[in-house]
Amino acid sequence: MDKRKILFSIIFTILGLIAFQVSIDRIVGSNQNFTLFEFLGPIGGMFLGPILGAVSAFFVRALNLIIARQPLDLLTIIRFLPAMLAAAYFGLKQKKTAIIFPVCIILFLLNPIGRQAWMYPLIWLIPFIATFGKKRLIFNSLGATFCAHAVGSVIFLYSFGLTPAIWMALIPVVFMERGLFTLGIWLSCLVFNTGLDKLTNLKIVSSLKPLVNQNYLITRKFFKSFA
Repeated sequence: MDKRKILFSIIFTILGLIAFQVSIDRIVGSNQNFTLFEFLGPIGGMFLGPILGAVSAFFVRALNLIIARQPLDLLTIIRFLPAMLAAAYFGLKQKKTAIIFPVCIILFLLNPIGRQAWMYPLIWLIPFIATFGKKRLIFNSLGATFCAHAVGSVIFLYSFGLTPAIWMALIPVVFMERGLFTLGIWLSCLVFNTGLDKLTNLKIVSSLKPLVNQNYLITRKFFKSFA
């Protein structure tokens, strides 16, 4: 990484660790919570690129795990991959990233429990379609949070099972939860990007200016073409 991305990673890590301290909701079937990092985690992919964005999501989660002295159980390990893929998805511009959703649908339906809850993975057709409008921040945000959801659900299904009735009952919860996460990622990216643009007026961080996405600033152009 060059010095700009190292500096950005330091800022991102500090904000990420703060975001981890604010819980949003309990994960069904576990004693763990979603946190504000669900909003912030994916946007690293836009500033650092898909690979480094995924690495940054992994690093912040691992660092929080150490600082908070959380037990390294199966669910904790499972949650790393969805977060990393969400960041990679958010940073990729190619529409071929849509392939993740039909793959997850197929894997879900191949499971005996999943086949009985066949309506559940059909939710992922929504982000599949949204991927073809990735230049819009709201669609990229929706795709990123559902990328984490799809991958996480498949892993959770094969690791913990749950009953078909529970999966079916989760459908309305998913719409509310992922709707909130979509708006959270959208707003986090817009505020973070615009704030970074203003911050680069200071000489000490002026080198970060090239990392700012000029399409995602709070301007009339953004709301007309890129929101």
